[in-house]
Amino acid sequence: MSHDPSPSYPHRPPPPPYRPPWPPRPPHRPSPPPPAPHRTALGHHSDLRVLRTAYRWQRRTATLTALGYFTLFLFLSAYAPGVMTDTSLAGGLPTGLLLALLQLPVTWLAIALYEHTARRHVDPLADRIRKEAALDARQGAGR
Repeated sequence: MSHDPSPSYPHRPPPPPYRPPWPPRPPHRPSPPPPAPHRTALGHHSDLRVLRTAYRWQRRTATLTALGYFTLFLFLSAYAPGVMTDTSLAGGLPTGLLLALLQLPVTWLAIALYEHTARRHVDPLADRIRKEAALDARQGAGR
């Protein structure tokens, strides 16, 4: 039945809103995620922290060697052109050209420094952690 507000019908109040006969559903709540399985961390946290620190120092040393020299070259080119055009240092060769030619050996030095610090500090730590992880995996598989 519909509600007809025309004057030919006596006044009746509008019908109440439709309500289903069953109770309303509670709002959907997502279920909590299942707990993560307890696993032991790979190696000791202090070992990984030491490895991370060694690797960070390795990157900084090599990067500052190469970028530091290049920044010095740019600074001298911009703010000390008299020094860069001086020819008394290398027998007629301008200092700027000499410093530019030294850029390649300085880059090689940065690469050699990176390799040296990797072999001396980072690689032994990584090898030790790798061996401990393999030993932990073998002990875990034997259980």
